[in-house]
Amino acid sequence: MSGESLEEAIRRSGNVVELLRNSPAKPTIFPITPEFTNWRSEQRSWRDTVALLDQSHHMTDLYINGPDALQLLSDTGVNKFANFKVNTAKQFVAVNADGHLIGDAILAYLAEGSFNLVGHPTVLDWVQFHLEAGNYDATTERDDNSLVRTGPPKNYRYELQGPAALALTEKLIGGPAPDVKFFHMTGFTIAGCQVRAIRHGIAGQAGFEIFGPWADGERVRDAILAAGEEFGLRQVGAKAYSTSPLPSGWVPTPVPAIFTGETLAAYRKWLPANAVGSLGGSFASPNIADYYVTPWDLNYGRVVSFDHDFIGRDALERMRDNPPREKVTLVWNSDDVADVFKSLGSDGLPAKYFDLPKARYAFYQVDQVLADGAGVGLSFDCGYATNEQAFISLATIDKRHAEPGTQVSVLWGEDPNSAKPQVEAHRQVEIRATVAPVPYSDFARQTYRSN
Repeated sequence: MSGESLEEAIRRSGNVVELLRNSPAKPTIFPITPEFTNWRSEQRSWRDTVALLDQSHHMTDLYINGPDALQLLSDTGVNKFANFKVNTAKQFVAVNADGHLIGDAILAYLAEGSFNLVGHPTVLDWVQFHLEAGNYDATTERDDNSLVRTGPPKNYRYELQGPAALALTEKLIGGPAPDVKFFHMTGFTIAGCQVRAIRHGIAGQAGFEIFGPWADGERVRDAILAAGEEFGLRQVGAKAYSTSPLPSGWVPTPVPAIFTGETLAAYRKWLPANAVGSLGGSFASPNIADYYVTPWDLNYGRVVSFDHDFIGRDALERMRDNPPREKVTLVWNSDDVADVFKSLGSDGLPAKYFDLPKARYAFYQVDQVLADGAGVGLSFDCGYATNEQAFISLATIDKRHAEPGTQVSVLWGEDPNSAKPQVEAHRQVEIRATVAPVPYSDFARQTYRSN
């Protein structure tokens, strides 16, 4: 990797929070059509009919191969690997030596000694660094997202989600859908093309994520679209797709715990400064460590396994008995949200613009959660969920305020306004919110998450 390193950028700026808050880096961009029809109908499709979500372009793939590939993943991941086998997948979670979250990604066990780690680059960079810095008999092949890469992706990746997803799959393959467990893989043929499929449901409904060589992608997609007409299939554009984590309860980009500590200096020297994004939101601490979260803050404690040694194990063992925060959904008061929009047409300085359907205006969105005027937690992704007819955000808050029905508020907008290009002159406002379960989607909470 080349260019100014993260370590150099931090030393030059003198304060990592100011560096990130004023960074010109944009929020996560989905380089696909914004809307095929309209984002409201596209959101409804994964609840009412079936949705086709194109994941081929916005995520990064890291293919890890070799005799020590599994050992590398075990050393860097908090997950259980003793029973990990070919044709299964898992949500891979990594932390630093202090037990604070680096991030998460989807890990697929493709074949003996062969793995695919896919998601935002944060975790992939972490694993790649430890491979290069360690003594592992393994290699990596990296396929960056379409905003970075030159040429097409290595593989297409489509997700079929919704109550008609399995019926559509059966029509496509001409027989019963394979009976596979959640996060297990199978294979079948679509339009004469061999595809691999992971059974999962990030959009809040059961379905398959299918993938295969890019050369087959158009043929497979055309077959899906033709067969899907009977089931009311809709292609989901970037606007609706960006909101899919909200009802299912996944926080896409928490601030990674990489910016502090001498033990991470070598990593920061290796990592380019432009590999980290911008920081936005009302939470304002000069100490970047205050933005860090633990696995328990985001409900990842369920995947932490102490049956092996891994980076951060000792720290997590000290934390596990009494984690102070809990992940929740916050349902924003619709009158207060309406006042945000009303301010755009009123005299005086308006509130921060609330983009629809997703209101994240930085790569890391971190807003202050208040109770009786005091800070009690952090709110992350926020936006509008058509199926729930609600403005919601995902948050981690002190346990004493985490009971569903508890009244809190979210501070919306920055004070002072940062220099990010996405930030206009605005005033900060307080929006009332009600604590609700996570996932907010009943189907996601009661069905696939229970598995």
